[in-house]
Amino acid sequence: MGHIRPLNAAAKPGGAFVDPNGLQIDNVRKVFGDLEAIRNVTINIKEGEFVSLLGPSGCGKSTLLMMIAGLTRPTSGTLRLAGKPIIGPDSNVGVVFQSPVLLPWRTILDNILFPIELRRLPRSQYLPRARELLKMSKLEDFADALPRQLSGGMRQRASICRALIHDPSTLLMDEPFSALDAITRDDMAFELLRIWQSNQKTVVFVTHSIREAAILSDRVLVMGKRPATIVDEVEIDLPRPRERTMPEEESFNAIVRRLRTSIEASHA
Repeated sequence: MGHIRPLNAAAKPGGAFVDPNGLQIDNVRKVFGDLEAIRNVTINIKEGEFVSLLGPSGCGKSTLLMMIAGLTRPTSGTLRLAGKPIIGPDSNVGVVFQSPVLLPWRTILDNILFPIELRRLPRSQYLPRARELLKMSKLEDFADALPRQLSGGMRQRASICRALIHDPSTLLMDEPFSALDAITRDDMAFELLRIWQSNQKTVVFVTHSIREAAILSDRVLVMGKRPATIVDEVEIDLPRPRERTMPEEESFNAIVRRLRTSIEASHA
């Protein structure tokens, strides 16, 4: 069964151990004009860990993720990846957004290789990895297809491949399955687990789905209402690899109930 404990402002989710190859967020605050979006958030994430940020829409999850990505700067506090300050976009970080944002005139293979072209890296050097990612994502038969010829779930898989093409150490995912229907969303969750288990990246996954967070994560951090803080931490100590029958088990549903209770308490 999952373990849940309240966090105070000085707590470091993940315990006292700081992984020098991991991600550290120390006392981060973000203010937009007169609006304080995030207040004094401190998080410690170990290398290779899958951590979800859980909370309702508008609570600051995506803002925090964009600071980790280096796409927006904190008002105060520091963020570090593998000991290096995050001050802008980093090649060691891949980002997957809510929409796949694939270029409609480019094939799936060319979309996956697009970041390589932007970085002016040799295409021939990364072509074998692109084909390996396509095979891993069960898209090898669609390398020459255009995005409009693929389903929503397949396009999102292609966007994950694109984020992994330059082999980043960390993958950030901002509600990547929110536009999918319930059945496809479940399928994509297990596809993501399969891809993650093959690559063992550090993943920070933003979601407002309690069930999705429980299926995917090693640990779930619950964000409270704005100005957002990390109000609770739940360790998902269910065995890996996660099985499709897991949501039917009482141990899984107990974790879901505890997460729901935590969210409801923080937004009361």
